Amino acid sequence: MAATGYTTLSMLRNVLRSFFPLRLPHINNSIICCKTLRPFPPSTHLNSSASGMCHLAQAIKGDADPLLKGMADRSTIEAVKHILEMNGSVLITSSLSALLKAKRASKRREVLHTDFHTPPVLKESMLALEKLADIKAVAQGGYPQAERCRLSVGHSEVLTTDPDIVAALRITGNFGFQPCSHGDFLGAILGTGIAREKLGDIILQGEKGAQVLIVPELVDFLVSSLEKVGNVSVSCTKMPLLALEYEEPRTTSFKTIEQSLRVDALASAGFKLSRSKLVDLIREMAYPFRNDDVRVNWTTVTKNGTTLKTGDVVSVSGKGRLKIGEITMTRKGKYAVELIRYL
Repeated sequence: MAATGYTTLSMLRNVLRSFFPLRLPHINNSIICCKTLRPFPPSTHLNSSASGMCHLAQAIKGDADPLLKGMADRSTIEAVKHILEMNGSVLITSSLSALLKAKRASKRREVLHTDFHTPPVLKESMLALEKLADIKAVAQGGYPQAERCRLSVGHSEVLTTDPDIVAALRITGNFGFQPCSHGDFLGAILGTGIAREKLGDIILQGEKGAQVLIVPELVDFLVSSLEKVGNVSVSCTKMPLLALEYEEPRTTSFKTIEQSLRVDALASAGFKLSRSKLVDLIREMAYPFRNDDVRVNWTTVTKNGTTLKTGDVVSVSGKGRLKIGEITMTRKGKYAVELIRYL
């Protein structure tokens, strides 16, 4: 056991030395702060505000990853870890790997790009990356309303919006007599062997087919490989991002009068469900392998007492999404809330 611990510390020392050209203190006799890489004596007390978010000592000891603190959804946590690691091998812990990768991007002025990710993963990733000194992140999906986006991560001085990390394709065919759904297009593309994380949004265009956002390196492959969507023979051609045709999402709005701004009250009114049903859906999130899902701003809700505010987006699996609009008080002290339902 002692030999194993010594080997791990030696590995850590070598990894840190390869990334940071300075003389490191003995790791077992000091705590290292990633933000400045200055040694502190063991008696020095470091809280989260004093150490930036550089909890390297916690990572060395194998404690819970401080960068992921507060996340409830397990699938989101794993995806965010993958983003933080930026496809690097985990030498000791995911937290250490994340800090080393982020520090590398800062020190070497590199910009690293992720695959496409869903809104909850993007949100949690941005929150985690904000805790790292000198590191910025930009989400890009090809058009303003994009849901699935790629993250560009790098030093704030070199990080710019790079349109070349997202490409667009137009899929056309005789869809007038055989309409195809989002699932039809997605299934056909995945059937060529392309992984889901390499695809961004799919914008349906009715009889005209669809527009697909994709990583640039797979454009030629998809153009040559995609032959059918459903039973419709198709052609696939590259198109500039500026030529994308998309519409603002269709919505309908209405008002409800409620005694509180709790998520169970407003969501039940917005989705026309009983309040007890909403409470059950939220409580069921405590059990694994449930398909029902209630989210606020793409983060899973586990407490029905969660309070909402103007601008919040609530989604319920199988029911859609709604946005909280203007909130005013009635003469009787209740809340008049505008609910905007996405169609």
